[in-house]
Amino acid sequence: MTIDPHFMLDRPAMGPKRSDRCYTPPMTPPSHSTKTPKSAAAPPASPTGPPEGAFAPADPLGEALHFLRMEGVVYSRSELTAPWGLDLPPLPDCVLFHVVTAGECWLETEGEEPRRLRPGEFTLVPHGEGHRIRDTLDSPLDHLFDVPREEYGPHYEVIRHGGGGALTRLVCGAVRFGHPAARELVAHLPRVIQISSWDAAATPQAAAQRDWLQSTLRLMAAESGAPRPGGETVVTRLADILVIQSIRAWLEDARSREKDEEDAAAVGWLRAIHDERIGPTLLAMQRDPAHDWSVASLARVARLSRSAFAARFRALVGEGPLAYLTRWRMNTAVTWLEEGDTTVGEVAERLGYRSEAAFGRAFKRVVGESPGRVKRRAGSGDHHSQMP
Repeated sequence: MTIDPHFMLDRPAMGPKRSDRCYTPPMTPPSHSTKTPKSAAAPPASPTGPPEGAFAPADPLGEALHFLRMEGVVYSRSELTAPWGLDLPPLPDCVLFHVVTAGECWLETEGEEPRRLRPGEFTLVPHGEGHRIRDTLDSPLDHLFDVPREEYGPHYEVIRHGGGGALTRLVCGAVRFGHPAARELVAHLPRVIQISSWDAAATPQAAAQRDWLQSTLRLMAAESGAPRPGGETVVTRLADILVIQSIRAWLEDARSREKDEEDAAAVGWLRAIHDERIGPTLLAMQRDPAHDWSVASLARVARLSRSAFAARFRALVGEGPLAYLTRWRMNTAVTWLEEGDTTVGEVAERLGYRSEAAFGRAFKRVVGESPGRVKRRAGSGDHHSQMP
C-alpha cells in the first residue's frame, strides 16, 4: 500500500454529504433554550427536560453502526516478490486494512506478537498505527513512501516491488470515518482485528457470515489477480463492505463476552452503549446535541435517580455525562467546520449555544485550537484536525 502522507489534504471525500451522513439539529435553538449558557462547557439545563422516553432508542449500537460511512479513502493493489518488506508510518484518524489474495506475509505491530496473514482473512488496524508487513520476519524493510507506484486516479494505486522471488498479492487501504459516532466506536476497537473465513461457525448466523466472507474474498482475489476494466471500482467497493463487516463481526463477538468483567473488550463505551439504562442516554445526546441536557434530564431518560445515573455513567463511560456531552458537541463541531459550508456562528447556534464566544471557549478547551482555525484550514483543503 502506498499513500502520500498528505493524501487527506488534497483528495476529495468519497463519503456522502452531511445531510446523508449525520443527524442535523435545527438551525435555530430549541424553543426551551432561552438563555445564554452559564458556562462554556454546555448550554444551560432545561428545568423540565425532554418527555419521558422521548429519546429512547431501539438499538444504540445500531445507530453508531449507521454512521460507519467512509471518506478520504485510498486503495492499493500490490504485487510483491520475495524478499520484500514495507514499513508503514502512522496515519492518525485512519483505519488501515490488508487482504492477502495470493501467497502470505506477516504483520508486525509494536509490543505484540507477529500475525501471519493468509488468503481468506481480512485484517484491520483500526487506529492508523504504524506497522510492518513483509514476507518473512527477517526480510529487509523499505519505507512505504519510498516505494515506486503507479497511480490510477486519485484513490487507486498499484505497487510492484521486491526481489523477484515468490509472489504475494495484497489489497490494502486507508479509510477515514468522519462522523463522531463512528469515531467514538472505532476508538474502542482493539489495535488489530483479524477476521478469518475459515473459523468454525458456532451459530447459523455465524456460518452465513463465514460463507459470505469467503465468497467476497474470492471475488476480490479474482478482480485483483486479473485486472479488467472497472476492476478497481469493484475492489474498492468490496473493501468498503469488508471494513464494515469486520467491525460488525468483532462487535458481535464482543457482545457475547459482555458478562466477563475482566475482558477489556467488554468495558468502556462499547459496554455503556449496550447498557439498558446508559445506552439510551448516549443515543439521546448523539441525536440532539443542541438540547439543554442536564444530569437531571438525562437521568429521566435512563429512568434512574440523578446520583445513581451519574455514578453508573461514570463507571461505564469513564467520564461524567456533561463532560461526555461537551466532547460529543465539539467532535460534531469539528465535522461540520471541516465540511466548509457553515460558519462558526452557525455551528455554535446549531449546537445550542447562544453565544459564539462561549462556544469558542469550550471548543478550544476540548479540541486544543480555535474553531476559526479549523474552519480556515478546511477552506485551504486540510481536513486533518485533531479529534478530542
